[in-house]
Amino acid sequence: ALEHDSVVCCVRFSNDGQMLATGCNRITKLWDVATGCQIATLCEESHGKSSDLYIRSVCFSPDGKYLATGAEDRQIRVWNITTKTIYKKLEGHEQDIYSLDFSPDGATIASGSGDRTVRLWDIHTGKTKQVLTIEDTGHKDAGVTSVSFSHDGKFIAAASLDKIIRVWDISNRNVQARLEGHKDSVYAVSFSPTNDHILSGSLDKTLRIWNIFDDNRHTFAPQCLATLEGHKDFVLSVAYSFDGRYFVTGSKDRTVRFWDAARPENHCTLVAHKNSVISVAMSPAKRGGNFFATGSGDCYAKIWTYDVHPHPR
Repeated sequence: ALEHDSVVCCVRFSNDGQMLATGCNRITKLWDVATGCQIATLCEESHGKSSDLYIRSVCFSPDGKYLATGAEDRQIRVWNITTKTIYKKLEGHEQDIYSLDFSPDGATIASGSGDRTVRLWDIHTGKTKQVLTIEDTGHKDAGVTSVSFSHDGKFIAAASLDKIIRVWDISNRNVQARLEGHKDSVYAVSFSPTNDHILSGSLDKTLRIWNIFDDNRHTFAPQCLATLEGHKDFVLSVAYSFDGRYFVTGSKDRTVRFWDAARPENHCTLVAHKNSVISVAMSPAKRGGNFFATGSGDCYAKIWTYDVHPHPR
């Protein structure tokens, strides 16, 4: 268990699986996955020490050189991991930043905010490339809680407080799909590594697996393939394994559930923490071993291993 001085809001592995970043109040910590030892602490000194500043999201660049952190002060900080200094500050969001994701080529950061927008940023200039705004809801609160790039970098999925997941085509900025069915705000969304499915978790206590395309993968034909029940309270985070065979989910019910994506069914339930499991992540590295991580309101992050068994024929 990795101890922190405050609630752990987010966990994320580096692409090679060797580092884990955890975000809490005012600081982001980097850990060596193999040893569990802390490697570095990243702290924004300019923010007054008296007030809280929770780091809501962290994300490594694919090449492992940078770590983006999103916080309650509406700023994204891109850190140079080697020098442990801020490389760029990305400013423009009008409310808290809840989610970050790097594009597969590492050139773009997507950020989701309570201001109803997803922004795409050029990591090297620090400038906004695109602003994708939720405009189809009228007066309902449609703050963006979670964003996920497709693994080919062509699409962005965004979960929202208005119960809908929207999928944007980045090339033309159009909403290509609206995934509707959750009965309450959607707090977590992730593309499968194969790009054909989207996984979502909601305050309605359920998970949903969505199909996006028709069989020839050319036409958008969104549909809900499965609704998964089991969690006893809000689902706050979801994450796929690198091969898409499994996923893990974290909930306010203090458990982590490990699922078989193909069936789909709950393999096991871990009573993992003494408070809400706010964030889960799975190692994206094939060579890095079968690891996943959890972050909780009990001020601990944990790194877990899992064994993979071949599917019975």
